[in-house]
Amino acid sequence: MDPYSSSSQSGRSGPSPEVLMDQVKQQLAQAYAEEFFGTLREKCFAKCVTKPGTSLSGSESSCISRCVERYIEATA
Repeated sequence: MDPYSSSSQSGRSGPSPEVLMDQVKQQLAQAYAEEFFGTLREKCFAKCVTKPGTSLSGSESSCISRCVERYIEATA
């Protein structure tokens, strides 16, 4: 039986509480990841990219790599 079908034994319809909890956990994890990467992108871009252009310079690229590594280490 699929998790969204009603159970004839309990008389309930819709997803079970366990399925709902899993969905909420997945949505929270996705929201956290989006916020984390958004913050990471803003901070490292502001710190490392001095003159926005069509491509990154070597020093900007290195700075962003280091910034990302440090940010991930600090928040792990």
